[in-house]
Amino acid sequence: MGKKGQALSIIIITGYSGAGKTQAVNCMEDIGYYCVDNLPPALLPKFVEMALQSEGRLDKVALVIDVRGGSFFQDLSSSLHELRVNQIDYQIIFLEAAEDVLVSRFKESRRPHPLGGEGNLLESIRAERNLLEELRGQASVVIDTSNLPPRQLKEKLQGLYSENPDNDFIIHIVSFGYKRGIPMDSDMVMDVRFLSNPFYDPVMRYMTGEDQQVKEFVLQNPVTRSFSRRFLNLLKFLIPNYIAEGKNNLAISVGCTGGQHRSVVLANYVGDQLRKEGYYVIIRHRDISKSGVEE
Repeated sequence: MGKKGQALSIIIITGYSGAGKTQAVNCMEDIGYYCVDNLPPALLPKFVEMALQSEGRLDKVALVIDVRGGSFFQDLSSSLHELRVNQIDYQIIFLEAAEDVLVSRFKESRRPHPLGGEGNLLESIRAERNLLEELRGQASVVIDTSNLPPRQLKEKLQGLYSENPDNDFIIHIVSFGYKRGIPMDSDMVMDVRFLSNPFYDPVMRYMTGEDQQVKEFVLQNPVTRSFSRRFLNLLKFLIPNYIAEGKNNLAISVGCTGGQHRSVVLANYVGDQLRKEGYYVIIRHRDISKSGVEE
């Protein structure tokens, strides 16, 4: 295991129990990191080795390692040393909060402290603080969440680690074919099977919505123009309200019969128009490369 031009971002999330590690790992997942909660420290080098050998499938990982590991937590120091010996870069995010804030959070959640044992809550918090003192000194980033609402913690992490820090709302647009099922992670599904189908033109039958002739056929249809205008107006109304409510991504699925023609054209068109509005848009055509064509 060696650096070898390491194209892997490794974030280790740790800190005091009750300081917001769950919110932090959820945020890292939202911005594209592969996340593992409560990883046994001894497995850290093996996990990193697996990620480095994944040929880019795992290029960003965030791992929560904390005192929930019990006696295994003592292995973290040697595991981090092994990464350094092998010239593997990593960053540590350390979350902390004031004692009174941690006490209040534990009382509100009614969950026991991981170091609870037979001692009281405050004793457990102070024991954990002593246990993590050395690790805190190694942290790349220390965040005090005492007066930091979850939304602001999320914004801080997005500013530090998101590839899209200036516009953290991500719109995923997926074209698909109904005969292969609706994408399970859809927030909004738009059925465009009412539009004229290029499949019935022998010249365009074996083309896709990426071909110029198919694009013109679909987009120049008056029904398409009327629909796309209304659909975009709906999205322009909804998206700012989603953002205001704290939503960080929107998955829009556009479907036709086979996912080859109409849905591809509309997904590309809607995505391009939203990009012009300043939104960060990712477009994927789920079924465009599947065998067969629309029916």
